[in-house]
Order: sequence, then structure tokens, then C-alpha cells
Amino acid sequence: MTRTHDERPGHGPADRPTGPTGLTAWARDLATGARFALTGGREGWLRTGLTAVGVGIGVVLLLIAASVPEMLSQRDERQAARDVTSSTAGGPRADTLLYQSVGTDYRDKPVSGALLRAEGPKAPAPPGVDRIPGAGEMVVSPALDRLLKSDEGKLLRERFRYRAVGTIGDAGLIGPSELFFYIGSDHLSTDNPAVRYGQGERVLRVNRYGSDQDDPPLSPALLLLVVMVCVVLLLPVAVFIATAVRFGGDHRDRRLAALRLVGADIKAVRRIAAGEALCAALIGLAVGTGLFLSARRFASGITIQDTSVFPADLAPAPAPAALVAVAVPALAVVTTLLALRGVAIEPLGIVRNAVARRRRLWWRLLLPAVGLVLLVPLSGSVSLYGYGGTVPTVRVAVGAVLVLVGVTALLPWLVEACVARLRGGPLPWQLAVRRLQLSGGSAARAVSGITVAVAGAIAVQMLFAGTQNDYVGKPDEVPATHSRIQAMYRTGTAAEVRGWQERLRATEGVTGAVATVESYADAHGGEGRGGVATVRVADCATLRELARLDSCADGDVFVAQEPDGDVPTARNFPPGTPLEMARWDSSGGSEKAYRWTVPASARVVATRPDPTGEHRFGVLATPSAIDVRAMPEGRTVASVKFRQGDLDAIERVRNTAAGIDPAVRVWRMGGVVKDDHYAAIQRGLLVGGTLTLFLIGGSMLVTTLEQLRERSRLLSALVALGTRRSTIGWSVLWQTAVPVVLGMILAVAGGLGLGWTMLRLIDRRVKDWLSFLPLVGAGTAVILLVTLLSLPPLWRMMRTNGLRTE
Repeated sequence: MTRTHDERPGHGPADRPTGPTGLTAWARDLATGARFALTGGREGWLRTGLTAVGVGIGVVLLLIAASVPEMLSQRDERQAARDVTSSTAGGPRADTLLYQSVGTDYRDKPVSGALLRAEGPKAPAPPGVDRIPGAGEMVVSPALDRLLKSDEGKLLRERFRYRAVGTIGDAGLIGPSELFFYIGSDHLSTDNPAVRYGQGERVLRVNRYGSDQDDPPLSPALLLLVVMVCVVLLLPVAVFIATAVRFGGDHRDRRLAALRLVGADIKAVRRIAAGEALCAALIGLAVGTGLFLSARRFASGITIQDTSVFPADLAPAPAPAALVAVAVPALAVVTTLLALRGVAIEPLGIVRNAVARRRRLWWRLLLPAVGLVLLVPLSGSVSLYGYGGTVPTVRVAVGAVLVLVGVTALLPWLVEACVARLRGGPLPWQLAVRRLQLSGGSAARAVSGITVAVAGAIAVQMLFAGTQNDYVGKPDEVPATHSRIQAMYRTGTAAEVRGWQERLRATEGVTGAVATVESYADAHGGEGRGGVATVRVADCATLRELARLDSCADGDVFVAQEPDGDVPTARNFPPGTPLEMARWDSSGGSEKAYRWTVPASARVVATRPDPTGEHRFGVLATPSAIDVRAMPEGRTVASVKFRQGDLDAIERVRNTAAGIDPAVRVWRMGGVVKDDHYAAIQRGLLVGGTLTLFLIGGSMLVTTLEQLRERSRLLSALVALGTRRSTIGWSVLWQTAVPVVLGMILAVAGGLGLGWTMLRLIDRRVKDWLSFLPLVGAGTAVILLVTLLSLPPLWRMMRTNGLRTE
């Protein structure tokens, strides 16, 4: 279309305002647009439906995100309501009970609970439980009850040989999939406390449930991770909603041109288009709300990495919900008005079909530049370990958003710049290139969501990798085949410890086991040259498995030195060294101390690997040489080795340990221990990332189908003129592949740059520059899957009956 005079929007003869102005004109034209959306015939209904579905999908995820604060708050409240943190002073009363936290694992899933013993008729029952179970009785969570009754829980049933008298209600559970229990016990006593070391818990006398302690605040580095996770998960949703409201743009613009023909000015036309988009967005908001309310009923059946929620927990807070209700329609209107700025809608047509002017690059580069200007000066300012520090969360979030939005904004320009220089090639390639040259913006919008998601995911992955060593404990040097386990229990006599060791050795699948009574000790007064060592007590037969002994008799003591001398035990704790073993209270003071001197007759011996392959250096003593009952932090520690890869052997060892006492703690050696907050953020990223991936896949499928529908007549015409279907199919694939490749290049560049900048904030270096490969592969896989799903509709649209018209 060629302009012969000044026909810029708002300057032509037909653009002079007529009729009402101001708010009245806006109300009239918005209502007209809504009427077109609802009564525009099949074409209008289809476009409105596609937009509503697209917006609705985005609204679902936004409402889920708005529910996260309430969900976490409810989980924390239920956790605090059932926790027991301190003992009641004095002896037993009518309203007290004894409480000991216990736990186990099954197939590496945590199974936690507590042993209870009522000391009076008024002892309080735990939240979600009608009464305290008696000796030999138990109450379990519904999820644990189902597991125990299933074939999968066969081995676990041997560990819970108690009479089930009920299930725990929702008020006593963190989530519906939690494996939790309460067991009644008549053996609990505060005179024989369980160990505090490691995972052990003391027996507490309490008269109520509930924790008054607040969780420690997130460290600044973890807060930085939270900010980045929120940005990465929510920004693709906003991009998708902005894309969804532009569905069917070509058909809408032709209809708007008809309105110009009957006398509407350009401003009225734009307001009518905004009204149509607003109506579709409001319908999408209602659809999304309905989908959210329907889907949350099934929330209890979804578990991701042992994390699940009750449906009632998925309730958006009022302020975020109101923000979603306002922001989504506003985004629809703003996006529509911005899209129409580049289109001159005239009475006889639209300028969209003419050669468009080149996209400007400067403002697209300005966005990430401003983001980096906000972030780079903060380098090294975020403390990794400090608590209570400040993080400029708004500045960090705005900077990250600008960088990621800049990556998205660069994609249409990059696609246009690249395809403008492409020439020649096979026929499908030429058809694809020509289509991209005419409408590269639409193709870029189709993959913009996956581009920004991959770029953000790369940045977060680099941030997680850079902080992993600070929040994730290094695993022991053991095979990754589940071949070693440790168990910990109260201090036992020599006969008891020997008996427990033999029971473990007799367990099917066990190839070796050793059990000793252990305690940490330091030089008397804590100032000797010895530092800290471990005192181990066992009979001679067991000590011979720990060290090379020429002779051994009850009453002997040895100082075990590693053969390579890496730990100079013999030099630091020579015979004659006075030791002190103490129990420390919560304030750091010593509650009780036991002093003992390494006899001058002690012999220095070399260690040997125990059945699990470990060297147990330190002080080795026989039962008559030391009073194990007086060791304030004494505990019985058993190390067990079994057939590599035999998962059932692990459960049988845990069953044997539970048969000794439910308070025995068992864990697999070599496991990775994560900081609780770090693990929670990582789980949140996994859950949110999974939902975002489904959203992006669904949005791309809807976008692709909408674009194919707009070109259905053109596709039918090509087939009618003799073009082979395979040629058209390959051209469609190439139309998707080119923007995808360019989008992934941008995502990698933007993600690596943002990730490097974020690591500089916490003064950390990049651990792996190739960590983006799995993320790029996942994004590419989503795009390929969407393309394959779009092929059947494409084949149907190429039928020649698509040329019929009325």
C-alpha cells in the first residue's frame, strides 16, 4: 500500500474525532469491542476462545504462585503446632507425657514420627489425633497407612508391628503425602535419655505441643536464590499472556479496517480492539480461576520430590490475588495498544501487508544494559553465610527482569536480521524463509516464552552450582550402590552391644557389622595438645576388627593411629593424657562432665579397616577400663556393610534396628546432606519449573495452531496448485527451527551473562560453563514435541475444501 499524503494514524481526513470523547468514548468503544468478541461469529468466537484459554493457563500458574506464601505459612503453622521444643520442669504430673522424636527411611523416603507415653489422664494428644496411643499401639498418617497395606510396603510392615488404632488428621500433618506416625511406648524414661549426637533425640517431658521458636532468617545468598527463582518462574507467564492476547491479529485487523470504512476514526478503532482483548482477558481470568479451583481439588494426589500440599493450602492471599485480577486485563489492553502502534488501519486495508520498517535495535540493547548497570555495582556485596543481612531484593529483581526481557526483545530483531540475508536453497527452505521474512515477529513470539525460561533457568542453575559446596555436604567416599549403613542408639553394656552386633550380622544380606560405644573427648580443661578425639569401647573381639592387636584382655586400652599418619592421634593423645567428656546445654555451658585418663599402660596400635572399610582412629578401650554409663554423650554406633545394590538388605537392616528399639537411628553412609532452606528452594524451583514447562508447552501448541489456522486458506491454495504436502510440512518445520535455534543462542548468551553477574554478587566463580546443555536440550525437546503435535492439524488444514467460502 502506497501513501500519497500524510496518512499517519491520527492525521488523515477520516481520523478527525467525531462523537463522544474522553471516558464516554472509552466506555462506548470498549463495550463495542466486547460485543465483537462475544457476537463476532465463528471467527470471533474462535479467536476469543483461544485467547481465553491462553490467558486462563497463565492465570492458573499466577494463582498458584500467589498461593505459595499462604501454602508455606500453613505448612509452617502445622509443623510448629506439633513440634516439642523444651521439657517441662519437675516430675510427672496428670497433664504431662514423655515424648521422643524418632524416624526411619524406606526406599530413601523419610518416615518420621514420635514415641509417646502418657504420665497422667490429662496428657495432651498430638494435633490431628483423638487420643494418645497406648503401649504397642500406633496412629499413622493416611499416606503411611496406604503404604503399609500395599505390596510395596511389605518390608516396612515388619518395622511397624504395632496395632493401628487410627489415622492422623490433616491438622497434624505437613502435607497429604507425609509418612508420619505416633507410637505408644511404656519404655520411655527421662532417666535413660537417648543420645543427642547426630540424629538422636532426648526423651522430653512436656505438657503441651507447639513451638515458640522462629525459624532463622534466610541468609542473603539464599534470599538471592529465592528472588531469582521467582523471576525465572513468573516472567515466562507474563510473556505468554502478552502473546496470548495477540492471537488472531490478522483477522482482527481486517475487521477493524471495515470499521474505518463505516466512519470510525483510528483512536476509536484502537479502543474497540482493546475492548475485544479486554473481554477475552476477563473471560480468560474467569476460565483460569475456574481451572485453578477445579485443579486444586486434586492437589493432594500430586507429589513432587516428597512435597505435597492440601487443597485448602492453595488459597491465594488477597493482595496477590487482587494484583492478578487487575494486572492480567491491564496487560491485555496495553499489549493490544502497543501492537497496533505499528499498524496503520485504513478504510481500504491495513499497512501490515506492506514492507515493514526495520526494527530498532537501540532500545532492545538498552534493556539488558540497564539491568546490568543495576546488578554489576553490587558485586561482592551479598554475604554468603551471614544471617539477617540485607539484600536489595527490588533492585536485584528489576535488574534480572530487565536482562531477561531484553533477551526476549532481541529475538524478533535477530530473526528479522538473519532471515533477511537468506537466499536460495531447497523449495521447503525457500517457503519457510519467505514466510519468516514476511512475519518473523509472529514466529519469534511463538518461542519467546521458552527463550526467556531457558535463559532464566541457566542463570539460576549457575547460581545453584556456585553455592552448592556451601549448602550441600560432600558425600563420603563410598560406592553409589547403597552398600553401607550406620545406626546410632543409647549407651549399652558390653553384653547388650555384642548382642545388637550379632543381630545385625545375622540379618540377610549383611556381609559385616561392628558396634561400639562412642563419645567425643578432649584434653582436660579443653586446652591440652590433644584437641578432640573419639573414645570407643568394645570387647576384644570387636576391637581386633578395628586395629591390629598382638594381644587383648578386658581392661586394656589402646591408642589407634592411622597407618599413613594423616591424623596424629598417638602424638595428640599419648598414654597418660587426661580427657574430659561433657554434655553441653543449649547455651554452650557444660551440664555434666566425666573425666578419665588414658592409662600409662595404653599401647599405640595401627588401625585396620573395619567391615565397612573405615579406619576408626582414636582411643580404644575394653569395657572394664572405663565406665560407659558415666559417659554423658555416649552412644552405641553400629556400622553395617551389605551386598552392593541390594535395596532390600537396607530395609532388612532397618527392620533389625527397629526390632532392637524404635529409637535407633539408621542412615545410609555416603548420602548428600543439604541445608534445609537450600533444599526447600531447590524443591520449589523443581515444582515451579515443572509447571512452567507444561505452561510453555501448552502455550506454544495453542500459538502454533492459531498461526496455522490463520494460514489455512493459503495452505489449501498451495495444495490445490500442486504443491506436495511434504514440501509444506518441511517448510513449517523450518519455520519453527530457525527461530528456535536463534532463540536458544540468545537464551544461552543471556543466561550465562546473568548467571555470571549473579555469582559476582556473592563473590563466587562459575563452576561449569557447559551447565546450560541439559536446559537447552529440555527447551528444544518441548519445541519439537509441540511441532510434532501440530502436524496432524496441519495435514487437515491442507485439504482443498479449505478454499470454500460463503
